[in-house]
Amino acid sequence: MSSNEDLIGRSNVNDIEAILSVANTDVEAVVHAVRSAPDTLFTWDYDRTKPALVKLYEKAKTSQWNVETDIDWSIDVDQEKVVLANVAQAQENGGGFFSGSVDLSGTDFAKWTDKEWIQLGIESQNWTLSQFMHGEQGALICTAQIVQTVPWIDAKYYASTQVMDEARHVEVFAKYLDTKLSGHYPINAHLQMLLDDIITDARWDMTYLGMQIMVEGLALAAFGFMHQMTTEPLLKRILRYVMSDEARHVAFGVLSLQDFYAELSSAEIRERQEFAFEAAVRMRDRFLQQEVWERMGVDVKQAVQLVMRDDTRQLFQSALFSKIVPNCKKLGLLDAADGWLRQRFTELGVIGFEDWADTGEEYIALDEVAKDREAAVAG
Repeated sequence: MSSNEDLIGRSNVNDIEAILSVANTDVEAVVHAVRSAPDTLFTWDYDRTKPALVKLYEKAKTSQWNVETDIDWSIDVDQEKVVLANVAQAQENGGGFFSGSVDLSGTDFAKWTDKEWIQLGIESQNWTLSQFMHGEQGALICTAQIVQTVPWIDAKYYASTQVMDEARHVEVFAKYLDTKLSGHYPINAHLQMLLDDIITDARWDMTYLGMQIMVEGLALAAFGFMHQMTTEPLLKRILRYVMSDEARHVAFGVLSLQDFYAELSSAEIRERQEFAFEAAVRMRDRFLQQEVWERMGVDVKQAVQLVMRDDTRQLFQSALFSKIVPNCKKLGLLDAADGWLRQRFTELGVIGFEDWADTGEEYIALDEVAKDREAAVAG
């Protein structure tokens, strides 16, 4: 059995010193090389034997959209105005960036004026969308790898459509950052470590688990919350369409792994449980946004401690796992063997989502592209 040190490099999941010791030391690099050597699998069996994937593939073919023609880039974005609107909405709900339960006296933030709080909102938005952009490139690479490594023709067909989806997502976030916001951030080190781990594992199902279930599951939840919270119409449109794709991507993971995991040994299941836990911690750590605090010139450790003590922000970050936990349960990972993953998710404070809807069929309800096209025809 692997220990926390083996999985995440520290015994205490909340060890702030250890979390902050992981940093991107090559922020000027344009190319990042990851050595991987998965087997490339051809299949000469072209029979369509997985009807759920056939259905998903047909939906993917009809729900493609074009970044240039389906998004209205003429919409002006006043980033400071957007931040002020988001702050006002947060204040209506009982807090600002930090909730009222956090005592800021004696901290760097106690001296801040409106100018600093507005700049924090701008930097936080730049950082958040930059990390989503980097994550989408990770998904682009991983899904191309799935085409290469998965043994069934139906999965190869569907994965090829996701490669196109992910290229479109990188494109749309890059364009939004370049033309509407005010700067990129380099990839967060915790996210980079997770993507490297997923890419270097030669087992095709680990690519599915790491990317389709964990990374894409968190992204789907995060995009949903962002769509609810933002007042900016262009970003709302982008997120609606990206979510349409993401729901299919998570469903692809659930539908592909369910039967396969039912045949694995206890030892093999434990490896998948441990990988899911490691991925969950890496994704949680990246949302501490240490790069933003560095750019704002505040004490990074102090800022992260405040974030981790803020009950409201912790509830929000836990809710990002609302897609991951039920999908792990459907795959049999939550309670397999001695319930190791259930215990770990309980410690992370996310087990309460276990009975939320999994994403096996949810993608149909979330197809906003189809809804818009039907409305255009009806109108």
